[in-house]
Amino acid sequence: MKAVITSGGKQYIVAEKETLLVDKLPEDQKELTFDALLTFDDKGATVGTPTVKGAKVTAKVVDPLVKGDKTRAIRYKAKKRVNKIRGGRRQMTRIEIVAIK
Repeated sequence: MKAVITSGGKQYIVAEKETLLVDKLPEDQKELTFDALLTFDDKGATVGTPTVKGAKVTAKVVDPLVKGDKTRAIRYKAKKRVNKIRGGRRQMTRIEIVAIK
């Protein structure tokens, strides 16, 4: 079974026993519960308005602090000698989906 969840303003398609990176969550959380927006199973898809009633996705925090990929923001003005490069690595949390009910 698969489901669509929302975390940090982003939507993710998840399945049981799957790990994924989400935006940084508070470090004191060990267990998470998400409301499912959409569920997929053998019978078809169930769409919620705004969530599917009775559908819950439980997850556990595997690693509370993981650094994401590098991002770069470049500002360049031709003939003006303006060249700025900024960047960083986003802090993320690795979670594992335990169950979809």
